[in-house]
Amino acid sequence: MSNLDHIDRQLIGLLRSDARMPVAALAKAIGTSRATVQNRLNRMEKQGVITGYTVLLSSETDESLSLVRALMSLSIEGNCSIKIREQLMKEPGVRAFHSTNGKWDLVVELQTSSLEAFDKVLGRIRRIEGISGSETSILLSSTRMGTAQI
Repeated sequence: MSNLDHIDRQLIGLLRSDARMPVAALAKAIGTSRATVQNRLNRMEKQGVITGYTVLLSSETDESLSLVRALMSLSIEGNCSIKIREQLMKEPGVRAFHSTNGKWDLVVELQTSSLEAFDKVLGRIRRIEGISGSETSILLSSTRMGTAQI
């Protein structure tokens, strides 16, 4: 996904929020033409970046993203939680985020294709208004546990 530009990222973010959003509405939200949006969606489909309209990323894309994985803990100022969550939904490097208790308000799961891409994602997230602090840990290895019911 390293060949995606800011317009592609905006499209993915909008589709994550509403995968059924019409092309005309996507174009209006981004401030570009319907033809530009349709061409970009067609390209991302052909490349296998978008595999469905719940905006599923192909397994190849997902593997390339898994080169750098991290957890980012965020402190949020006052009533900014909803706005920050909306911004995080627009960031393709964000795989999930979780509400927590304790020192941090949100824990964000990140995946990127390189350290350079990771640095850019961190920079964009840290610039979101309403984030008062963050701490990020790169995941070096993981062990998956079974899904036994407790």
